[in-house]
This record gives sequence, C-alpha cells and structure tokens, in this order.
Amino acid sequence: MITTNPRELTRFERIAIKKLVTEMCANFDREYGCLPLDCDCYMLNKWWSGNYCKYFQRSVLPIDPILEASLFGNKTPIQDTCSICNKPFIPDGRQFYCSTACKVEGNRHRSRERMRKKRLKT
Repeated sequence: MITTNPRELTRFERIAIKKLVTEMCANFDREYGCLPLDCDCYMLNKWWSGNYCKYFQRSVLPIDPILEASLFGNKTPIQDTCSICNKPFIPDGRQFYCSTACKVEGNRHRSRERMRKKRLKT
C-alpha cells in the first residue's frame, strides 16, 4: 500500500494530514502528543511519503479518500458538488446530495417547483 518511490508531500497534503491527526485521531492529545508512544506525533511533522503511523493509516486516513488516493498513488475518486450547500462529496451510487439534510431540502425544492408548474397549467 506504500508507494515505492518516496516523494516530498505537497503543502495541501501536509495540511490535510495535520487536520486529520488533530481532529480525528483517537491516539492524539494536544497536551501529550501521541498517547501510545508517549511522545510528539510524528505525523504532524511529516514531509516525505513513506512510513505512516499504522493507526493513522488504517483508521484515520480512510476518512479522507482523496488524500488517501494521493498519498498511495491510487485512482482519485470522482467528486460531485452538492446542489444545495455546494460542498464537495464522493457519491455513493446515485447520490445527488451530500447529507440527509440536503436531501430533504432538495426534495422540498423539487416538490415546490413541481407544484408551481402544476398550478400554472390549470
């Protein structure tokens, strides 16, 4: 799963890694760093691809499939933009909205438009 040729991480990859570690990693504590290693988390100061924290690689990195694809050289998943909130998301099948709240709002808009057209016909 690790790329054979180590390369320097881009600025955006380093920012995304730092955000994932500080917000989503269960082993990270702001005061103590990496709890199992009892030292600073080495993922925060990572500049080159290659060795990753096993917990980060297995549990935290799948949260961001675009970052995972760029780090491991896989095919980047296709992203859509939610028509309600304009946030990018990776569709699952025929998914048009990023969340259930946006889906409810989108259905409300479509129903309103359908009823408006129906009233114009009569």
